[in-house]
Amino acid sequence: MIKSIIVDDEPSAIKSMKWELENFCPEIEVIETFTNPEEAVSAINYLKPDCVFLDIEMPQMDGFTLLEHLTHRDFALVVTTAYESYALKAFKENAIDYLLKPVDSDDLTKCVKKIQRMVSNGSQKTDIQEVISLLSSSQSRTKIPLHLNGRIVYQDITDITYCQADGNYTTIYKADGSKVVVSKKIKEIEAMLNHSHFHRVHQSYLVNTSCIKEYIRSDGQYLMIQNDISIPVSRAKRAEVLELLEKI
Repeated sequence: MIKSIIVDDEPSAIKSMKWELENFCPEIEVIETFTNPEEAVSAINYLKPDCVFLDIEMPQMDGFTLLEHLTHRDFALVVTTAYESYALKAFKENAIDYLLKPVDSDDLTKCVKKIQRMVSNGSQKTDIQEVISLLSSSQSRTKIPLHLNGRIVYQDITDITYCQADGNYTTIYKADGSKVVVSKKIKEIEAMLNHSHFHRVHQSYLVNTSCIKEYIRSDGQYLMIQNDISIPVSRAKRAEVLELLEKI
């Protein structure tokens, strides 16, 4: 059996990953799971697993920082995240695979075969061609699929001006003034819109930076974008947004 540890700040994600492994990858034994990355560091160093399924976006300590704190790195690293933009950095950390959430069963079984080869060969080589393929597919995306009333509409990314969160739903606003509501959290839409022109300026707002016209410092600070729409900038994001605007 291949001993593994799952690290993810979302209990539901851990539960889902365990279910997938138990039902599709019986050769993998989950010996521990952690929502607290600091606890995970101690456990990985002590238990020395063969494999670690590691989330990247965690509030106390992100996945890459966790790796920096490890003394034991002799394991197969599998990055699990909703963000395609972490692909290159993941492979620089010698990750043998990169699974996008929600994790697909077929992708997971292929990943486990890589883990088996690595464990049996004692090697952690990364398939460079796979890295190139993954990155190019991510960067060349020009449309995203939107599931609307039994249809799949392929929305041109450049026609999106901004997105607004509403719980488990997100409203996508277009350049022509129209809008669509999709049953996805804004975090998921942000992952789909993995593009340098889109930036999260507030917990509830994702903006196409090419549509920004002004940054208003008064009245709480906000952005004026195309069609004279104002978008609030959160206090936590102000410095980041100002730095971003200097590069536009």
